[in-house]
Amino acid sequence: MTVEVGIITGDLTIVTTALPQGRATVAIQYLGAEEWYTLTGSPTPLPDGGLEALHAAVLDQVRSGQSAEVPR
Repeated sequence: MTVEVGIITGDLTIVTTALPQGRATVAIQYLGAEEWYTLTGSPTPLPDGGLEALHAAVLDQVRSGQSAEVPR
């Protein structure tokens, strides 16, 4: 689920980026596309496991296929 266009499906690229003050943003795009979209719930506080843990959780959510949002 994205802020800009709602649900996107198919082959996707996902990037998690650290922000100041212990937060992160998650962007998603169709594989090979130029447009990036903000995953709903982003930006978000980093979990205890840091950026890698957040990225892994996002991948799990997206792979589940259930209108994924940034895990809380």
